[in-house]
Amino acid sequence: MTHAPRLPLIAGLPLAVAAGLAIPVQGRINGALGARLNDGIAAAVVSFTTGLIVMTVVSLVLPRGRRGLAQILPALRERRFPPVYVMAGGIGAFFVFAQSFTVGLLGVALFTVATVTGQTLSGLLVDRLGIGPAGKKSVTGIRVLGTVLTIAAVAWAVSPRLGGSGPGGGAEPAQLLLPVILPVIAGFLMSFQQAMNGTATVHYGTPIAATLVNFISGATVLWLAWLIKLAVAGAGNGLPPEWWYYLGGPMGCAFIGLGALLVRSLGVLVTGLGMIAGQLLGSLGLDLAFPAPGTVVALPTVLGTVLTLGAIVLATLPWPRGALKRQPGR
Repeated sequence: MTHAPRLPLIAGLPLAVAAGLAIPVQGRINGALGARLNDGIAAAVVSFTTGLIVMTVVSLVLPRGRRGLAQILPALRERRFPPVYVMAGGIGAFFVFAQSFTVGLLGVALFTVATVTGQTLSGLLVDRLGIGPAGKKSVTGIRVLGTVLTIAAVAWAVSPRLGGSGPGGGAEPAQLLLPVILPVIAGFLMSFQQAMNGTATVHYGTPIAATLVNFISGATVLWLAWLIKLAVAGAGNGLPPEWWYYLGGPMGCAFIGLGALLVRSLGVLVTGLGMIAGQLLGSLGLDLAFPAPGTVVALPTVLGTVLTLGAIVLATLPWPRGALKRQPGR
């Protein structure tokens, strides 16, 4: 087994935040592409296919990439980790589909808050199961409290949509149910994806190989889904000529690769915290500086996002086990 080098906290955390900043930009691109194609699945296929092309080139050109390629089949044959981990790319495929389908309806900020809710909930479960390379971590009262506060913060942030402001304002709650649930589920699965990729990276010796396997499995799932959709409902619009519509895949390469590298160095919780911080900051900044048509960032959305960030910090920092217990003599 080969090992990727560990990064110190002072270097790893900024990388996690930077990776998180790319997610809302990717979401805006994939959402715009989905609207342009009138087909969310096709937009996800384009994103994953371009990412697969990039990772194939990187894996063949870089010496570390070639060494990682040589370790993929032996790692699977020897069952160095559960074979189902190679399907972590299916989670990424679902996440990109959720972006393409819902960002245009919810806006980048609310999409991000919804995914953060799911990721916060699953962080507790992933820690308890010990799926990632950092092993098992106990579920403390502080983390449960932080999770509850996160859900409350998300409800506050989403409230303008149900009250008639912002994109989709005035819509019935039932009409918003699916667009909100999809990113929550996608976020819930993200912690599992990061843990699986982190474990695979340890055995491949490089996050390049883990990222390539992600894009192979994700692209396969999406192509099959799109072919079924094509047979049932037909094709959407043609591919746009603008180059920037095709940047979602390369951004996904950076996000998945950095996540796979950082999980081993920082652990699932700290990596997730850094990426979530980047997501929240990037999504609000994007909606404020470059708002999509019809996007209105209401005050509850801003305050709810800030409260969500604080709740995530509360949920994921390594508080002492007795932090919620009453001290003797008090």
